[in-house]
Amino acid sequence: MSMIVSSVGQGLLWASLGVALFLTFRILDFADMTVEGTFPLGAAVAVTAISNGMNPYLASGLAFVAGAIAGLVTALLYTKGKVPFLLAGILVMTACSSINLRVMGGSSNISLLGKTTIFSSHFLESLPKYFDSVFVGFVVIAIITGLLIIFLQTNLGQAFIVTGDNRVMARSIGINTDNMTIMGLMVSNGIIGLGGALIAQNNGYADVSMGIGIIVIALASIIIGEVVFGELTLNQRLVAVTLGSIIYQFVRLLVLQLGFNTNDMNLLSALILALCLMLPQLNKGASRLTSRFGNLMQQLTHTLKKGVEKP
Repeated sequence: MSMIVSSVGQGLLWASLGVALFLTFRILDFADMTVEGTFPLGAAVAVTAISNGMNPYLASGLAFVAGAIAGLVTALLYTKGKVPFLLAGILVMTACSSINLRVMGGSSNISLLGKTTIFSSHFLESLPKYFDSVFVGFVVIAIITGLLIIFLQTNLGQAFIVTGDNRVMARSIGINTDNMTIMGLMVSNGIIGLGGALIAQNNGYADVSMGIGIIVIALASIIIGEVVFGELTLNQRLVAVTLGSIIYQFVRLLVLQLGFNTNDMNLLSALILALCLMLPQLNKGASRLTSRFGNLMQQLTHTLKKGVEKP
């Protein structure tokens, strides 16, 4: 039971990354590699601030700001510097690795042992074990998803969607696509920075290497949600990302229960994502195979029937 509750809590906490990447990857059509630097940056900023006595809620807000700044740099490199978006994200991601060490005072790992975090408040400590992550994760992802749904219904949100659909058309009707890109990357990476802060507080430490493979986990949440729940509206797809994140955590739990080493999780995560990406093609192949088998059986039945009827 504890493992199930823990998986749900982890899924809700990690869902913020999936929703943030959904903004850039699906809506804005921007493959943002910054996330692998933004996630540990948010964790480093929050943990360092908490270690120095800052309120954990303010520290988490500061992590959001740090992530948004990293997203702004990527956006400016792309829109103003005309750097290809993949390279812009990689440059900022690489720079973040050094910045994170600076933020953490040269240490590659900082513990929160004995420090007050969001998860150590009096109310959350009164909850049964592991339910603190479920509560915090649910509240955070519900607020983020709700705000994004409201935003996407506004004129500004619709302009943001159109920018991702067709930049040329968006510019032709007077939308400043550069501003839309800047806004999208700032919001997305701000949410990822916040996610890094929450997960670091839940784990009890921040590590400079905790961003490795983050983009695969976020993409897995998006793809699993789309594959499992099929055709959905935009608002429903945002909710499906959270459900996909929870399903992904259950898959990870199942893999670990089968006896795999935790050191193999990045490899297994990549395999899970690859399988999910191939599922539509596998379904098409299975449908074609079923159709051919059905036709073959019809032909065989027809042949046998003719043979029986022959005098």
